[in-house]
Amino acid sequence: MAQEYPLPRFHFQVDWGGAKMSFTEVTGLSMQVQVIEYRHSDSRDFSTLKMPGLSKNENVTMKRGKFEGDFDFNQWLSDITNERVNGRRDVVIRLLNEKHEPVAAWSATRCFPVKVTAPDLKSDANEVAVESIEIAHEGLKLMNI
Repeated sequence: MAQEYPLPRFHFQVDWGGAKMSFTEVTGLSMQVQVIEYRHSDSRDFSTLKMPGLSKNENVTMKRGKFEGDFDFNQWLSDITNERVNGRRDVVIRLLNEKHEPVAAWSATRCFPVKVTAPDLKSDANEVAVESIEIAHEGLKLMNI
């Protein structure tokens, strides 16, 4: 019988509104449901009932190396700032196996940028310049593959 191992988290792909892009890090893939506590007015119990409430989505943050002449993050932020309705994109993050096949995927719908961070600059560092974008979305779903 073959030994099963958990999937590594370093092999993933981001589908960025139709284009596949490479990122060094993706964080914020969390889904949460708020809890509603309620007690009936005629209840004889001295405790509350708990029910599922509204969904709450965390912003997704993605980081990647900065390339010369690449201003896509800033252009997207500018488009949204100018209130262009068609500036929203769907983003799909896929976790891949060793055969480069998706084994898990998360879909964030109607995304728009809320923060773009330029690389930290340091004269005595020997590192890659990394920029980041934080996006808000209207829902995160774990897709069946």
